[in-house]
Amino acid sequence: MATLRGKTLFISGASRGIGLAIALRAARDGANIVIAAKTASPDPRLPGTIHTAAAEVEAVGGRALALQVDIRDEVAVQAAVARAAEHFGGIDILVNNASAISLTRTPETPIKRYDLMMDINVRGSFVCVQACLPHLKRAANPHILSLSPPLNLDPKWLGVHAAYTTSKYAMSLIALGLAEELKAQGIAVNTLWPQTIIATSALNVASVGLGEMGRKPEIMADAAWHVLTAAARSLTGHSLIDEAVLREAGVTDFSGYLFKPGATPILDLFLDPSEPVGCAEPEARATPF
Repeated sequence: MATLRGKTLFISGASRGIGLAIALRAARDGANIVIAAKTASPDPRLPGTIHTAAAEVEAVGGRALALQVDIRDEVAVQAAVARAAEHFGGIDILVNNASAISLTRTPETPIKRYDLMMDINVRGSFVCVQACLPHLKRAANPHILSLSPPLNLDPKWLGVHAAYTTSKYAMSLIALGLAEELKAQGIAVNTLWPQTIIATSALNVASVGLGEMGRKPEIMADAAWHVLTAAARSLTGHSLIDEAVLREAGVTDFSGYLFKPGATPILDLFLDPSEPVGCAEPEARATPF
């Protein structure tokens, strides 16, 4: 039976939202979770800190290491990875979850915000990969999973928020490159993106009430679990969608994931309504990059 028991996951931005949900799903298997995030003190707008996340992980059966880390700081990331590997005896999985967002057109995007998105989404994810690689190479079934979208080149996605779109597509492009670079070493590299919007506290801050038209973070966590328990050599170089992953695993009822029972969830960014969300053949369970 597939399990993450005993595996060590280094998850950026795991103090809340999707990152925390992925951490808790793995923790229920008995995994070791490295909570690498910035928030060490409570934020009145956003619940959750590295310490509350660690407590939740341990409450469901996992082992936790809470590390305050700004992934824009290369030295801090390297130190955190070294400490995590020493504490748990290695690193098996990297989840690039931390992300910055600004759904703004060019005139309304401050350069400071542009830099933040590029530094966290693109550079930060790359820094985490680079720091974790020596440990992943020694792992039995190593995975890198970046929470970034499929590469939809319809110009509309660049036209509405060019900076954010570029930063998220860059994450996916790096994942594509890494999948090719690391496949001979047996390290799986994939991306995962939600079919519909996800009801997180951050979304509620950005747009009050919008989360009611979305799904709970647990759908991403369950999909990530299926990806991360797969044989690394058999699933790499793909842009995965949460609903498609779960349908392939046999899930047909998604009502339990709804934030508001009975609501019709809104399709997430970068996806087209006409695109299928499930595939029949195992080789095609994900849409290739």
